[in-house]
Amino acid sequence: MIHAYDKNYLSKAQNNLASMLDFAVYDLEEDLSHFYLKFLQSKICSQFERGESTVIVGKSGVELALDIIGDETLASKYRPAANRTPEYWCGWALAYFQWQTNLGFKEINNYISISEILAMYSPYHEMDISQFCDKMIELYNKRKNNTNLKALRLDAGLSQSELAEISDIPVRTIQQYEQNQKNINAAKAETVVKLAKALNCTVEALMEAV
Repeated sequence: MIHAYDKNYLSKAQNNLASMLDFAVYDLEEDLSHFYLKFLQSKICSQFERGESTVIVGKSGVELALDIIGDETLASKYRPAANRTPEYWCGWALAYFQWQTNLGFKEINNYISISEILAMYSPYHEMDISQFCDKMIELYNKRKNNTNLKALRLDAGLSQSELAEISDIPVRTIQQYEQNQKNINAAKAETVVKLAKALNCTVEALMEAV
């Protein structure tokens, strides 16, 4: 599996997303869902999920929250938390899942809301992070109606037979990938490159979370 960015940045990323949500909710008194929507709509979101050092290493979670709100004068509201809150865990766990799967935050939010992740605090905060990730992947795959291949094919306005002709990949093989009878992540590089070229997308866009 291709991770979102260098693992050396992961711990800092987790702490930043965690403290960002904690500060927004408890010190700025923002509604979690409303603030998270602001995060998704900000340029910080795409920078964060790509692992840009200026965002992950260059700023604290509090600074990220202030950038999203657009008011640095609110920094005076920061009060160090005595204990790690459910919102802190929510950000910490979500950052790990995003790094592990290389899914964008918006893509994750399309199927699993931030409030639902917060509701997973009990019992998952007491478990290994891998168990949280397994649950997230289960929910994501269950709710996602189409594989990336099928979604991209439909977006391109192609039938399976048309894609087969353009890519020189058998129709049956395309059907098996679209129906998850075969794992496209385990496909030969040549096959995925042909499909990506035919669909005018990147190889990564065809990969699934699991």
